[in-house]
Amino acid sequence: MIKKLGLNFYNKKFYELKKRIFFVFFALVIFRIASFIPIPGINTDIFSNVLNKHQNTMIDMLNIFSGGSLNRASILALGITPYISASIIIQLLTFINSYFIGLKKEGELGRIKIKRYTKYATLFLSIIQAIGFSIGLPNLHGMNGLIINSDFHFYFVSVISLITGTLFLMWMGDLITSKGIGNGTSFIIFIGIISGFPSAILKTIYKFQTSKMNIYIFIIMFFFVFIVTFLVVFIERSYRKIIIYYSRRQNMIYKNISQTSHIPLKINMSGVMPAIFASSLLLFPSTISSWFNIKFQNNFFVFVLNYFKPGQPLYVFLYTLSIIFFCFFYSNLVFDPRETANNLKKSGAFLLGIRPGEKTANYISNIMSKINIIGSIYIAVICLLPDFMRNIMDVPFYFGGTSLLIVVVVIIDFLSQIQTLMISTKYNSLIKKSSLNLKKF
Repeated sequence: MIKKLGLNFYNKKFYELKKRIFFVFFALVIFRIASFIPIPGINTDIFSNVLNKHQNTMIDMLNIFSGGSLNRASILALGITPYISASIIIQLLTFINSYFIGLKKEGELGRIKIKRYTKYATLFLSIIQAIGFSIGLPNLHGMNGLIINSDFHFYFVSVISLITGTLFLMWMGDLITSKGIGNGTSFIIFIGIISGFPSAILKTIYKFQTSKMNIYIFIIMFFFVFIVTFLVVFIERSYRKIIIYYSRRQNMIYKNISQTSHIPLKINMSGVMPAIFASSLLLFPSTISSWFNIKFQNNFFVFVLNYFKPGQPLYVFLYTLSIIFFCFFYSNLVFDPRETANNLKKSGAFLLGIRPGEKTANYISNIMSKINIIGSIYIAVICLLPDFMRNIMDVPFYFGGTSLLIVVVVIIDFLSQIQTLMISTKYNSLIKKSSLNLKKF
């Protein structure tokens, strides 16, 4: 892969790129090491044996998103989900709260303040989830003897360990984003997902060898994975062109000459974030309710626990609605039609047959709405079809469309950013050479 990209690690031109790649690798190694550090005072054998019985449930999904940390009762068991949930809450406030709306309009200073509030919200949510995790563990069925010494000291250390683990992942994600390549949060989830691939492949091969899986089901499963992966790559590389025109005057002749360019709007403009947001939002109530499964029978908690599992009709319905909502919501965050229209007007650009300003903004907004409809349907289908396939074919591991979408999108984003850095490095070297030649001249 590196050779295809034309990357030579012995070339001094690519020092910045090498430094970023090595930083990402080093950070992910630390993340994987930390995922094996257990919470003090917990019998991890009992915990993993009980969780292994909850195959193809939301617990299995949480375990994949945390890179197996939940199954090992690690200090990173909460994963990055509190940070994602906090990001959703704060971003929603930027649309409905006047104070946060004002912060959003302040530019870079406002983004720094919003990021700070997101971290405070992450701390608050991680405290709630850590307390629920620590207190609710002994209430799970089959968890007798899980806690070696159930006293205040254990609960205090457990809560502090889980909170520290979540804040550590949030800090590492920010470092990967600023000093590495790609989005740090997506990268952490990506590594957590692919860390379970080897064991999942071995389980599938073992089930096939022991004749528990039909050869036709085996072939159809891998063919289906290939088709879905191909569809994801195809859609992620597709975009809609909006042709724009520039008018300029030719030297001393008063004659307008039009130059054309285009605005590329991706079909899936919101990327993988709607799938992550929707999963985190629906996993939060079921996670809290699962800790009260024994004490609160025949009540609201049991209802949430039973009907908010992947594959249940209510879960599928709410999951689809959440994906559609977050597709429109997140695309409006990353792309503002009014701002684009104003920038076009300032640069002397226009759309053929459409007036600059408000008319141009409405035209781009209408195109965005149509693209978001296609993109939301695409993400919903990708995220739900593998779940149905898993239930029908009895796949021996959690094969979710959300996981597949995250893996493919993060890889594409990673490769595209490497190419962008390489191109910028080459341009910088050309500019330096040209400036040296001018000095010599």
